[in-house]
Amino acid sequence: MAFSVGNRLIAALDTPTRTEADALVGKLAAVPSWVKIGLELFCSEGPSIVRDYTARGLSVMLDLKLHDIPETVARATARVAALGAGLLTVHASGGRAMLEAAVKNAGEMRVLAVTVLTSLDDADLADIGANGPVGELVKRRAELAARAGCHGIVASPHEVTAVRAVVPADFLIVTPGVRPAGAAVGDQKRVMTPKQARDAGADLVVVGRPLRDAPDPAAAARAVVAELS
Repeated sequence: MAFSVGNRLIAALDTPTRTEADALVGKLAAVPSWVKIGLELFCSEGPSIVRDYTARGLSVMLDLKLHDIPETVARATARVAALGAGLLTVHASGGRAMLEAAVKNAGEMRVLAVTVLTSLDDADLADIGANGPVGELVKRRAELAARAGCHGIVASPHEVTAVRAVVPADFLIVTPGVRPAGAAVGDQKRVMTPKQARDAGADLVVVGRPLRDAPDPAAAARAVVAELS
């Protein structure tokens, strides 16, 4: 399976049902090179939506953020790989053995390690007993992911420059927490515009609500692609 970042835009299908997801995909008019299926939609519709979308030729990032013992993650990753997804997320905090198990069972699918959720800041890390600051923890987990053979990471745009300096050149950096200028930040705490994220070195950016809630999602997507290029 050849891998391409395409135009670097991943549209998050943050909808509760297949009907709404299908409608959003239609409104996006194939502008984004990728679509992301997250927990809400996956829990609502199950593996069939991934299988159907990939069969239609859509490049799918399945954002499940797997985090369990290595054996469980290995088996789950193998099941996901059979669905045709191009990218799968797992939590870097699951440790090296878990990350290696995911990579070993991914086939041609790329495994991305989630470093620190973009909804967390230094105070949140202190609450959960994690050693911050956020930027340093992201960098350490990125290095761990690279050693474990992961194909890339998920991190906020604010950490991209530091991560790029310590990982292989072909290591993918995927950034959520991206908001076009003037868009509402919502529950994200570490955000940048698409252009800022790309200038920092992001390979792919995930945009959700600013596309989903736009009067014309395809036009909104084209504006993001223009920023990225």
